[in-house]
Amino acid sequence: MADIDRKKGLVLSLVATAVFGAVVVLATLNREASVAAVALDDAPAPTPEYGQRLLRETTKHLGTGQADPALQYSGNGLDCASCHLESGASPGTLSLLETAQRYPRFSGRDGGERDLRDRINGCMERSMAGKPLPRDSVEMIAMESYILELSRQYGAMSPARTAFIEPPAFTEPDRRADLVAGEIVYQEKCKICHGENGEGLKATRDIGEGYTFPPLWGPDSYNNGAGMNRVLTAANFIKARMPLGQADLSDDEAYDVSAYINSKPRPVKEGLEEDYPELFRKPVDSPYPPYADPFPQEQHQYGPFGPIRAYYAQQNRE
Repeated sequence: MADIDRKKGLVLSLVATAVFGAVVVLATLNREASVAAVALDDAPAPTPEYGQRLLRETTKHLGTGQADPALQYSGNGLDCASCHLESGASPGTLSLLETAQRYPRFSGRDGGERDLRDRINGCMERSMAGKPLPRDSVEMIAMESYILELSRQYGAMSPARTAFIEPPAFTEPDRRADLVAGEIVYQEKCKICHGENGEGLKATRDIGEGYTFPPLWGPDSYNNGAGMNRVLTAANFIKARMPLGQADLSDDEAYDVSAYINSKPRPVKEGLEEDYPELFRKPVDSPYPPYADPFPQEQHQYGPFGPIRAYYAQQNRE
């Protein structure tokens, strides 16, 4: 009888152990599922709001401030909003309000038709000195969604809201840019925000937080293949928007200081010789060869640009 009782006790103990083990396993699985659900809920969605955050805080989310190396696409300390002021949401130079309406379109630099995602990646590889985002990534779709939303907002704005106040458009001086004069302008008007050596003003001691005022040259600035590295492109932006909140430079000052800034060292993009398969489409102020004309690289960098335009006009007539 005692043996039977002992066997029953052993069976009951085994059953209890099995039941307890099953409960523990189920509890663990439920907890892991709960954690996974929380992680999924916390994952960013490709919304316009997330896209705006990426433009405003690019370094933090896609650069050195991003803890996940797989998401570190930006290669410098700039944010997209360093050039697209107010995240591109205000009318004026380098606004993003009408960008979506311009794509898809032909790109002379690429030699084919490009859509908005191609354009975003062009900025990532050049202005941000980084690498392209996967076209179907959450980040790409979010940034595209934000720009599309800006376009919808722009279409609903009244003329009073779409109007913008900027100085008269930049008029190109008919001369070579003066780097010495440009340095004087920089010291008087730009240094206070962008630093003695173009190093910018960091937002905090943590470089992952980016800059309050962006660096204009050096390793954390745009590379030599960026549009802003062209003197006329930079001068247009500087005349319209700089100094920030008090854009008061003359055409000559904007021209000279843009040349001075772009004479400084910056990240180098490989493969620029492959740009503009049809070289006659290359902008006259493209600072890197090859060219389809006899003018030296230095003239393409600093002007005067009138003779270059006249050369191409003559070629078209012949």
